[in-house]
Amino acid sequence: MIRAGIFGATGYAGAELTKILSTHPEVDIIFAASKTHAGKYLNSIHPHAPNILLQDTDKVDLQKADLVFLCLPSSSGMHIAVDALKEGVKVIDLSADFRLDDAAKYKKWYGDTHLAPELLSDAVYGLSEPNRSKLTNAKLVANPGCYPTSVLLPIWPIVINSIFDNSRPIIVDSKSGVSGAGRSPKQHLHFVEVSGNFQPYKIGRVHRHVPEMEQQLANWDPSIPELIFTPHLLPVPRGILSTIYLPIKRGNREDSIRTVLSETYCDEPFIKLLPSSQNASLAHVLHSNICVFGVNLTGDTLIITSAIDNLVKGAAGQAVQNMNIIYGITETCGLT
Repeated sequence: MIRAGIFGATGYAGAELTKILSTHPEVDIIFAASKTHAGKYLNSIHPHAPNILLQDTDKVDLQKADLVFLCLPSSSGMHIAVDALKEGVKVIDLSADFRLDDAAKYKKWYGDTHLAPELLSDAVYGLSEPNRSKLTNAKLVANPGCYPTSVLLPIWPIVINSIFDNSRPIIVDSKSGVSGAGRSPKQHLHFVEVSGNFQPYKIGRVHRHVPEMEQQLANWDPSIPELIFTPHLLPVPRGILSTIYLPIKRGNREDSIRTVLSETYCDEPFIKLLPSSQNASLAHVLHSNICVFGVNLTGDTLIITSAIDNLVKGAAGQAVQNMNIIYGITETCGLT
């Protein structure tokens, strides 16, 4: 049994993770920790969560765990990651603290000085399907952001098979449910502000997930041009739908592109390419660890619609998938 600890168990991703791990046949939850709700039971905060007594974040015994999950806001869990690794405990971090490979870049986008820049080169970016070989026996995993997961998974086969036209930018239009903004109360996330409304935010190249996506794309192809990204807030609790406008080289046909995608992902249990003329929707993926996408070719622009559940494939589910890979467990274990 893997002895797992969860920090930030009362957040949306943390509660989702606790629910998944509580039924995982290979995991024993050693502790679920919270800074503000220690001493309470998790299901008193999230009624559908397990009946687990929450421990104080500052008082847990790291030495009892084989692996810890950090479901904390960016910059809040860096010291925990450092302490855990010193104790020989593996870390899967669901924040952005170890996603970028440069401390200066982290400072620019997140506003804080990185406490452990020496670990950035050791962290494995946990996009499960493309990076599976790197995840085996990893000690520190940077779980991807929810938006990047929805964007990068369908793009990967196009880039590595040299179908992409690098003379034009990638344009991504994404919509996320409100849970993607976290559980901390903010005025623009109140029900009255969100219900019956639909709005973009951080348009162009100012969202924090832009450097994360560009960094991973550059790892696949250094000639990738800039990415233009516009996220939107959907008046729904969960789910992400991304529409990706991907320039491709002339002469490629839609059927040949579909063949590349289907051959790349034919054995992947959590990736589903929709039949021709079908497009992704939130209904395809909610409460699952699946990424679904559809493709449409218009001239020399490939339009991809991609959907995930932001709390599962975009956070807790992918974290468990990465754990399964690290320990050599059947990848679908606990996730179907």
